[in-house]
Amino acid sequence: MMKFTLALFLVLSAAAQNGPVAQPRPLQGFSSESADRQRMLEKQFDSFLKKDEVRDWMKRLSARPHHLGSPYGKENADFIASLFRSWGYETQIERFDVLFPTPKTRLLEMTSPEKFTAKLEEPTLKEDATSGQKSEQLPTYNAYSINGDVTGQLVYVNYGVPEDYEVLERRGIDVKGKIVIARYGGSWRGIKPKVAAEHGAIGCIIYSDPRDDGYFAGDIYPKGAWRNENGAQRGSVADMPLYPGDPLTPGVGATANAKRLDIKDAQTLTKIPVLPISYSDALPLLRSLDGPTAPAAWRGALPITYHIGPGKTTVHLKLEFDFKLAPAYDVIARLRGSERPDEWVIRGNHHDAWVNGAGDPVSGLVALLEEARATSELMKSGWRPKRTIIYCAWDGEEPGLLGSTEWAEAHAQELQQKAVIYVNSDGNSRGYLSVGGSHTLERFMNDVARDVIDPEKEVSVAERWRARRILNGNADMRREARERADVRIDPLGSGSDYTPFLQHLGIATLNVGYGGEGETSGVYHSIYDSFDHYVRFADPTFDYALTLSKTGGRAVLRFANGDYLPLNFGNLSDTVSQYVKEVMKLATDERDAIAERNRRINEKTFEIVDDPVRNLVVPKPEPPAPFINFAPLENALSRLEESCRNYDNAMRDAAAAVRLQSRDLQQALDDALRQVELAMINERGLPRRPWFTHQIYAPGFYTGYGVKTLPGIREAIEQHNWNEASEQIVVVANTLERTAAQIDRARALISK
Repeated sequence: MMKFTLALFLVLSAAAQNGPVAQPRPLQGFSSESADRQRMLEKQFDSFLKKDEVRDWMKRLSARPHHLGSPYGKENADFIASLFRSWGYETQIERFDVLFPTPKTRLLEMTSPEKFTAKLEEPTLKEDATSGQKSEQLPTYNAYSINGDVTGQLVYVNYGVPEDYEVLERRGIDVKGKIVIARYGGSWRGIKPKVAAEHGAIGCIIYSDPRDDGYFAGDIYPKGAWRNENGAQRGSVADMPLYPGDPLTPGVGATANAKRLDIKDAQTLTKIPVLPISYSDALPLLRSLDGPTAPAAWRGALPITYHIGPGKTTVHLKLEFDFKLAPAYDVIARLRGSERPDEWVIRGNHHDAWVNGAGDPVSGLVALLEEARATSELMKSGWRPKRTIIYCAWDGEEPGLLGSTEWAEAHAQELQQKAVIYVNSDGNSRGYLSVGGSHTLERFMNDVARDVIDPEKEVSVAERWRARRILNGNADMRREARERADVRIDPLGSGSDYTPFLQHLGIATLNVGYGGEGETSGVYHSIYDSFDHYVRFADPTFDYALTLSKTGGRAVLRFANGDYLPLNFGNLSDTVSQYVKEVMKLATDERDAIAERNRRINEKTFEIVDDPVRNLVVPKPEPPAPFINFAPLENALSRLEESCRNYDNAMRDAAAAVRLQSRDLQQALDDALRQVELAMINERGLPRRPWFTHQIYAPGFYTGYGVKTLPGIREAIEQHNWNEASEQIVVVANTLERTAAQIDRARALISK
């Protein structure tokens, strides 16, 4: 009896510690029976994933430079298409002819106080097998810079963002007629020549400072992963916040017969010539500068005192480009749905690179390929998805999201009628899950993350995702990560192929990937982004390639197989509420800042904050900010919150679960849910950039990749354009009303 009592005590103690046996969590979009089948399917999918071919594909795809229009770029497209065909996908390559300038002349020289000519070349390294492929490599340059032959005094402008020019203005430093040198970082590179030109500069140089991705961060390549003194970052400087894609065909696909603008009329080309350089080429230029010492926040890690200029240092910049059309080859592979073939689940990653591109983009592409191969293995067992799955390997992402944008523009009407989700990835490496996208998908992606196991820590990637927020976030983020049921996904700005789907067409979108522990930043857009670098420093075992396959695969399979689309709206209204509070606070903060600034000017106490050097120019007072009426936005938000709450409550109703077994109702609900994201666009677009139609998310006009939420309102307040802010409040309020009405239509279907 005593032995039995002891055994019972031990069992109960264990039960108390471990809790009841966890029941499988319900899957959004699935009945309980369908969810069981789906989980079995996902286990089978996981069993098909293998690393060997992933490694081989990366080595093959990154074996030679494969930029847009290159011979190996076409070979890679054909190879990728052959893989999809061998797996049973209906596969085609769609071609678009896009503007892609390549350099003919690159010259940068210091003419005084001494002579110096920049090398503008990345040398071959014996430790990097593909770094010596000089005849196929694009040289270091910025695509969509204009031609130019300019000479002028040099001025250092830190990151070259608008705030930096405010600092210069307070010091009385004018860049008009001068050449500026900015360091990479702080914003997307295309913003730097844009802002420089707005302030009258005649040329722009962008260099990589070792503080940001060189020896300050760690040992340089080839000893370590970080950018060496000769590494330089290629990249596009097109004004993509106006519109991405082919500069000559805004809004329409760049097909053979498309009507094209003259190059002189292309709005997204720079207004001044711009060139990227390494920090070994930048050092003599920066060392020669005199003038005021740069503020502490402006100082990099070069062994010099950072001065701003201008002064005796003058430079000569000469650039000439071959502005020609190049073919972009998009690989499109379809697996037709068995029940709802006209509902499309789209999954994409680009295949072009600036040079060999093992990290960017091949690391993400090979994960997509393995995901597609494992899906084809499911087909061999007799399974077919309910909805059509489309896998896409885009060309021309690096110069400006060319392949994806042209395809989306060419098929815009059909996509808005049929696409139910777009899932994007790009570069991938060891580390933590990163998710951005539509907040109608936030709960869905949290559920996906809970079902994927981290290969090194052996906990769910959701747990690591949450732990990273707790570790690295501010106090509010840490508190929320501990208390909120779901981890917030990031809103999307730009920088990868999701942009045309979400921000132009209004299709619910995700961008997923892993990183944070693999070291790839130091070779970004250089000849050293190679297979040799990747297998040493990024993801040597390719474990996180398969983890991305599992993550993207679950997102695709759950959308493809769901009884109805797995969207949730409580997280959407919670997030939009946060954005509304932010813009209201921003308006108050800007009003207070203007009043304080005017007070200091009038009292003659205005000076540069946190800097020992007093201003040389006293700015003029600014008119006080007027009252802004946010009531329309607050009222619309209340309506949205109520609609989202009612929909989620209706979905929890047991009677709804019975009704949702009807295929006719499932189809009708899909049609209604698909249009929720569409309700968030306004066909007139954002002020001064009509291509961007989404009213909740957009890349910032002066951030490029960085997102602006409620962009029409937020940017008007930031620019102190108070009339426009009031107008945009009404526009966004109407958008929220439309979105709420569409959610109400979906709820009505399941509440009848």
